[in-house]
Amino acid sequence: MKIDNVLISQPAPQNNSPYSEIISKYGVNIDFFPFFKVEPLSAKEFRLQKINILDYTAIVFTAKTTIDAFFKLCEELRITVPETMKYFCNSEATAVYLQKHIVYRKRKIFFGNGSLQSIIELIGSKHKEEKFLIATADNGGGADITKLFGQTKYKHDSAAFIKTIYSNLNEIDFSKYQMVVFYSPSDIKSLLENFPEFKQDNLKIATFGPATAKAVNEAGLEAIINAPTPQAPSIAKALQLYFDEK
Repeated sequence: MKIDNVLISQPAPQNNSPYSEIISKYGVNIDFFPFFKVEPLSAKEFRLQKINILDYTAIVFTAKTTIDAFFKLCEELRITVPETMKYFCNSEATAVYLQKHIVYRKRKIFFGNGSLQSIIELIGSKHKEEKFLIATADNGGGADITKLFGQTKYKHDSAAFIKTIYSNLNEIDFSKYQMVVFYSPSDIKSLLENFPEFKQDNLKIATFGPATAKAVNEAGLEAIINAPTPQAPSIAKALQLYFDEK
């Protein structure tokens, strides 16, 4: 089956899209439509978790959205985050984003190489006495990092700072597309929330990340493209390799 139209469950890129070459080289039309969005929890919603932020000496961030939500909630709750607070991030990009909210001090901000395991390695024995609060999402996002912490002896808790709002997908005509690309397990949840009886039929599926691939399988669907891999570190590269073989 020839692929003419691809749907990607993300907002349209602003510029320098990695998909531009695919569109021009293979004559494929690519549409973008976010299947969900995230919003900060309200102070009322956060209080239901019975978490006192000032009980913790270190915060763990794996996404910029949770950073924004954390500081927004602190403002709403009238919490002054002490300068002694330590921040552990999965990547340098996430860590640098903290500059939006605090004065960037490298001695209090630590970042890994992009993997969740690198956060654990950062802590090591040097920071093992800290009490960690892991910033997560309400839809189970953050389960992997929470599981890793659970395998250690570090004192930790997790708290949701953002909530997932599923998009209305009824305006999408899935019969138009031969392939859909999912980036998050929440994309699958949104799809099934909108279409509980969704049938894949001849629709080809591509996924980014093992958690997304797992969600696809658990939904009874099948993906033919999975990224990242050593050969395809991104979805754009994975699509290029796929179309090269066709």
